Amino acid sequence: MTKYRIYGDRRSGNCLKARWTAEFLNISYEWVDIDVVKGDTHTEEFLALNPSGQVPLLVLPDGRALSQSNAIILYLAAVHGGPLAPADPFERAKVHEWLFWEQYSHEPYIAVRRYQKAFLGKRDEDLDPRLLANGRRALARMALQLGATPYIAGERLTAADIALLAYTRVAHEGGFDVEEFPGLSRWIARVERDLGIDVREAA
Repeated sequence: MTKYRIYGDRRSGNCLKARWTAEFLNISYEWVDIDVVKGDTHTEEFLALNPSGQVPLLVLPDGRALSQSNAIILYLAAVHGGPLAPADPFERAKVHEWLFWEQYSHEPYIAVRRYQKAFLGKRDEDLDPRLLANGRRALARMALQLGATPYIAGERLTAADIALLAYTRVAHEGGFDVEEFPGLSRWIARVERDLGIDVREAA
């Protein structure tokens, strides 16, 4: 059977979103390792697939390609069913709300600070202080929601949890203390368990 192909860097939370979704939905796929730091996304071969030069990239069995991690999650959930994309229009819109928020108010601070500290080796004094302040604000917003519901978009696991888990679970690598925010550690463990993620797995 022809498989999906997922191009991704295993250290990237955005790429792991696509991988976790495929595995949760029991979708057959081939993983193609890409090293972003070495410039693999800027080769002629890769740019022919995705001119934006970004991962993750999902290539469908028919050859069509789809980029942007949250778009990939939603596509796989829509095609293959399961609970990740609720059928109720309002509940589904709430999932989308959190996905947009993740890319605008969470990932630009937590993921970026993690990348600069863990992969570029920058010292805290060399980092934009807004990354820490805004990242902490994002974690506080999540904790507020998790004080009301067990999952980010309500009572059940959805694509919103996958999207936000990716960088929250490694926020400590960016200098964030998730224990400071009530409920976050329990939510991380809950979603990792639901997705069958090995907690020893490097993210």
